[in-house]
Amino acid sequence: MPVPAGSVPDILARLIAEAAAPAWGVTVLVENRPGAGGAIGVEAAMRAAPDGHTLLLGSSGPIAILPAVNRRLAYDPQRDLVPVARVADFPLILLASNGSGLRDVGAFLDRARRPGEPLDYAGGDIGSTQHLAGALLAQRAGIRLNHVPYRGGGLAQSDLIAGRIPAMIDSLSAVLRTVQDGRAVPLAMCGPRRNGQVPQVPTLSEAGVPDYAPTGWMGLFAPAATPPDLLAAIEAALLPLVRAPALAARVASAGSDPMVQDGAAFARFIASELATWRGLAAQAGITVD
Repeated sequence: MPVPAGSVPDILARLIAEAAAPAWGVTVLVENRPGAGGAIGVEAAMRAAPDGHTLLLGSSGPIAILPAVNRRLAYDPQRDLVPVARVADFPLILLASNGSGLRDVGAFLDRARRPGEPLDYAGGDIGSTQHLAGALLAQRAGIRLNHVPYRGGGLAQSDLIAGRIPAMIDSLSAVLRTVQDGRAVPLAMCGPRRNGQVPQVPTLSEAGVPDYAPTGWMGLFAPAATPPDLLAAIEAALLPLVRAPALAARVASAGSDPMVQDGAAFARFIASELATWRGLAAQAGITVD
């Protein structure tokens, strides 16, 4: 795990490990190796023995976003890792503070088109999935947004609730309680579909921003040198677990979307993600050293 314990991908990893251990008859351990935006954990996984005993649960940040904004990475996800299965999405949501006066997407877009200073939004650290989701929104909607970086989503939520920042993009799972408690205004889901936890919240595409549907995602990877027959066996063992209704229900209850793809489809999806984020980073001049 290239992220800390308690994060959304970590919770999913532990759900998969809990289901896999009795099904496979082995102990399945989750080892957290956070740091450097996920790069430390990814590098550890890619250097692991290609014997099928070490898998990476990677997400959009270190696999698609970081390679788009940081050219000094020690890894290339398409060269050093092999996708085994996409297992879930963590949908992103656009929120506004209660004191901002923003009650719907139309008001948000109008505010962001006004002359003068661009509209501030909290979107994670520089180069994060949330940051680039906001940059992509500015590009596709023709609006002016100013990213205010935060190293922790909790700090950004506190400032949003207190009215110190007018808007925020974050994963639904991270802000679900805030939305349910009415401490912020849910404007729109960023991804391609509504979410069952907040079915009344439209997507940005529905609200008038065409060709915009970014989502966070999570998937399992193996080191690139893993033999093809072993990869096929791992995929065959994993897919029934992550497709099981019981696991899907637990994923959904946490605010994430069950989204399963086999290795081939997942590889094609990652290629499209890298193309999107690399193009955006180049156009917007977003870089991280």
